[in-house]
Parts: sequence; structure tokens; C-alpha cells
Amino acid sequence: MPGPRGPMGGGRTVEKPANFGNVMGKLVHYCRNYLPVIIIALVLGAAGTICQIIGPDKLKDMTNEIVKGLPAIVNGKPVMNSVDFNAVGRIAWLLVALYVGYAVLSYVQSWMMANVTQRTAQRLRESISVKINKLPLKYFDKVSYGDVLSRITNDVDAIGQTLGQSLGSLITSATLFVGALVMMFYNNVIMTLCAIGASILGLIIMMVIMKSSQKYFARQQMALGDVNGHIEEMYAGHLIVKAYNGEADSIRRFEKYNADLYESGWKSQFLSGLMMPLMNFVGNFGYVIVCVVGAALAMDGQIEFGVIVAFMMYIRLFTQPLSQFAQAFQNLQRCAAAAERVFGFLEEPEMDAEPTKAELGVADAAASTARTDSGKLAHRGTHANATAGMTASQRSQLLGYDAAGNPRTVRGDVEFSHVRFGYEPDKPIIHDFSASVSAGQKVAIVGPTGAGKTTMVNLLMRFYEISGGSISIDGIDTTSVPRWNVHDQFSMVLQDTWVFRGTVRENIAYSKPGVTDEQIVSACKAVGLDHFVRSLPQGYDTVLDDNTSLSQGQRQLLTIARAMVQDAPILILDEATSSVDTRTEELIQKAMDALTVGRTSFVIAHRLSTIRDADMILVMNHGDVIERGTHEELLAAGGFYADLYNSQFTLTD
Repeated sequence: MPGPRGPMGGGRTVEKPANFGNVMGKLVHYCRNYLPVIIIALVLGAAGTICQIIGPDKLKDMTNEIVKGLPAIVNGKPVMNSVDFNAVGRIAWLLVALYVGYAVLSYVQSWMMANVTQRTAQRLRESISVKINKLPLKYFDKVSYGDVLSRITNDVDAIGQTLGQSLGSLITSATLFVGALVMMFYNNVIMTLCAIGASILGLIIMMVIMKSSQKYFARQQMALGDVNGHIEEMYAGHLIVKAYNGEADSIRRFEKYNADLYESGWKSQFLSGLMMPLMNFVGNFGYVIVCVVGAALAMDGQIEFGVIVAFMMYIRLFTQPLSQFAQAFQNLQRCAAAAERVFGFLEEPEMDAEPTKAELGVADAAASTARTDSGKLAHRGTHANATAGMTASQRSQLLGYDAAGNPRTVRGDVEFSHVRFGYEPDKPIIHDFSASVSAGQKVAIVGPTGAGKTTMVNLLMRFYEISGGSISIDGIDTTSVPRWNVHDQFSMVLQDTWVFRGTVRENIAYSKPGVTDEQIVSACKAVGLDHFVRSLPQGYDTVLDDNTSLSQGQRQLLTIARAMVQDAPILILDEATSSVDTRTEELIQKAMDALTVGRTSFVIAHRLSTIRDADMILVMNHGDVIERGTHEELLAAGGFYADLYNSQFTLTD
């Protein structure tokens, strides 16, 4: 269920979970370690509320003591009685103690619940963070990134904010309501029934208004979403709007959305604004009833004057929880709806568990190796920790390590054998893909959009599990080793660039231990990025954020430099030069040619002129390899590849 759109949270409609009891049970189970603290906090809150309830009764006693000492008129002359100030003082100090106790207990309860709820929110974020890295990529094929982010941010925040408020408010409101009702009946039954009648009348009016305003709140949120969506679209595509003279149409549509927002907004806010005056009316009406009925009973001698004073406070304590109940239940519904989305995410099927680097004892070994200029692995230090915790079978299966656990060079021989794959079991994309790639070869995969080129690369890196056949590197089946061990063998440059908030140096050396400044500078020089980086305010230490302007081409150059620094035996280039100009592309191609020496490289490109020097070209269509060979061989054959290649230079009338 998508969350409400727009920033106006005060008037948004409340999402309802599919199964309130089930999801709240999951939330209680998740918070089981904090249950003792929660129970103590709720007990303290209830105790504080009891102190608040007792207060008016003691105020009644104080009032009666004072009334006893007021002057009386006897035969037209005032006769002074003595006020028992000792008794008044004792009651006054007791009242101070009660209200101080109420304040302290309420503060402690709020502090404890805030701590618990924020700890819960922290744990949920940590659980989601761990879960993300355990989910297969096919999950993100069906769920948008925005939806996942919404669960991490909006939904977790909703749980953290509403859970503490609603639980505490619900317990204190229930205690206040029941306690006030009991004390009212204890003091006088007739006045209690009158007060209940006045409150019921106000509640009926309030429910009618709430029912009428709810539809306007819903319309307001829809209209707000339309306004925000239109502004976002028009701002993002401002140049296109200007180029196509679409300003008038954009303004017209905005005015329509804005008018709808105004119409629903003022109605919802007007009706919502009636709630507070209405609650004041209920309270004041209760005061009037209490005063009139109380005065009649006092004159009849059935009650003391202090009872009227107590009831004027109890009527407020009685009506106050009624509105808090509705708000608390709404908050709990919102909390349950958010928790349902979060737990639904946490319960998604995960990838099979695999041993980590630490469990296999190779974490230090990876950081202690480097490549020489010839591409061979060289030792930077001891590899004594490389075999720690490893069984003989695990040692023999790992790529980059021999059976004894010592690092070895990964040649980069890749074998595809009758590979089959489909995102859905009954919808195959790759039917029967076979290819043998020798170490150091440059292999280009070409074909029309949707042919399965990127899919094959994703299968090679085990981003997805194949449906049949096998893929091996240096004779080792990639499914027999952990995914991280497969990923360690690849450098990747994608069409979509990725730059995170950090320095230029950190972006280039991402997740690569032991990278030197010389390696970073050398990579930037190779792709022609060094001059630009040095022109930045702090050079290589410049933090890349929203204030740093990088063109798409510069971002691509940075990601290519990152791949160079990674220095893996297998290189993947997926439209790596699509975002740069022709001159820069030539520079990058030279750098790539140097980079691919001694490494197996897979190149996906739509501009076929960039892969003419490939050792092997695989032509794919509809998930099958329909042609293979060198550029010259495929052109001479005059088949599908030749048509694709020549179409780049064909001019149509």
C-alpha cells in the first residue's frame, strides 16, 4: 500500500492494515526484548493518571474546609467561623505531591517509550539494511526502488512516531476515562448521568462532522498529489516544456489541479477546524449542566459545594479521553499499516546463505595482493590468514585460491554451456546459450534491444540464477562458489553511472582496499579526467554531492577510472562510452584497449564501430546466439550482423 502523498500529514487519510491483529502480534514479538520496559512505562503512565484523577477529589475536600470557615449571616450580622488552615494546608501539600507525581511519572513514561520506540525503529532499519543485501535482484524487478525506500524511511518513521504516542496515550486515556467516571459516580450519581448525557450529545455531533470531513481529506490528498506530481514533472522537463512552447498548457493544468486542491482543502480544514470549538462546547456545556444541577442539589442539601468544584474538573477529565481514543486508534492503524509493509519486506524470500569472506578466512588475503604491470598477482604480505576456518573442499572451490589456500592468478577462461534462463519460469529469455571464451579475449555481445545481451552478463556475475546449463570460470562452476567470490573477479562499467556522496578519491577506490594515490591519479589520467579533478576546489579530496556539478560524461569517466583501479581479471563494459562525446570516446577506447590487455573482457555496445577489434563477436536475437565470429568474418557472411552494422551508415530519404 503506497503511503499518503504530500507533506500535509495532519489531514491525511489513515491506511488500514489487512490484518490488524496479526501485524500487531508481529510487532510485539519484534519488540519482545523491550516488553518489560514498555510494561513499566505504561504502569507509570497509569499511576500518573491516577494521581491526576485523585486531585479533584482532594480539591473538593479543600473547598469544603474553606466553606466551613466562611462567615455566616445570623440575624443580619456576619458571624465569623474559623477556617482550619492546618487541614487546608495538609490537603494543599497533598495536591502538590499528587500533581508533581503526575508530572514526574508522565515524564518518565514519555522518556522510556521514546527510547523504546526509537530503538525499535533503529533495529528495523538495521534489519532492512541487512535484508536488502540478501534479496535476489528479481525482487527489485517487481518492486520499485521508491517503494523500498519508502519502507526504510516513511514506514519505519511512522512506526517509531506513532507506536510510542498511541500506546501511552491509549493507556492513560483509558485510565483517565474510567477513573474519572468512577470518581464521578462516587461523588454523585445524578450529576454523573447529566454529565454523560451532555458528553454524548457532543460526541454525536463530532462523529457527524468527522464522517463528513473524511471524504474531503481524501480528495485533498489526491489533489495535493496531482499538484506535486505536476510541479515535479514540469520542473524536471522544464527545457522540453520551453522548447515545445508548452508553458500555456502547463499553467492551465496547474491551475486546474490547484483549484481542486483549494476546493477540497478549505472544506476539509473548515470542518476539521470545528473540532476544537466543538470539544470546548462539550466541555463548557458540561460545566453549565454541572453548575445548574449541582446548585439545585446543593440548595436542597444533598451535596456539598465542594462536589460542584470537583465535578467541574472531572467533566474535563471525562471528555478529554474521548477525542484521544479516536486519535490513538488512528495512530495504531497507521502504525500497523506501516508495520505490515515493513514485515512484508523482511519476510521476502532470501538468496541461499553462503559463507562470508571472514568465515572462509580470505578477508585479509584479498587486501594483501596486487597486480604487477604484467597482470600477475604479487604478494604484498603474508597469507597465513587466508586458510583460516576453511575446509579442504572450500579451498579447492574458491576462485583465486588453490587447494592449499594460497592466492593464484585467475586466468579468465569463461565457458557458457547450454545456458537457459527466464525471469518467469514459463517465459524463457535465454533458450540455449553456449560459448567458450579464452583468457584475455575481447568478446563483444551485440544485437537489437531485448535480445538478452545484458541478461547474459547478469547471469555471468550470478546476479540471477540460471534455469539450466552451467557457467564456469577457469573450469570452476560459478554456482559452486560464493557470490562474492564471483564478483571479486569482475570490474564493471555500466551505462547508468553511480556516484555516491564522498570524495573523488573515495569514489574511485570504492570497496578496493590498499589503493594508492598513484593508482588513482594514473587511472584518471588514462581516461582524461585528471585535469578536471585538479580544477575542483579540493582536487581529489573534493566531496561529490548536490553542490558539485558533474556532467554525465564526467560521471562515466569516473566510473571507468573506478573499474581500472579495481584491476579484476574479467572486465564488463555495458555501453560504457554511450554518454561521452566522440573525442572522449576515442580517448576512453585507447584506455580500455590498454586495460583489456591480459584480461577477459565482455563488451555490450549498440555502436558497432566501437567493437570492430573484438576477438569474438556474439550476435544475439531473441535469447539465442545466431551468429559468431570476428568483425570481418561476420561482414563477409552478409547476415544479421552485417545488416545491423551497415544500418548505422544508411541514410533514408
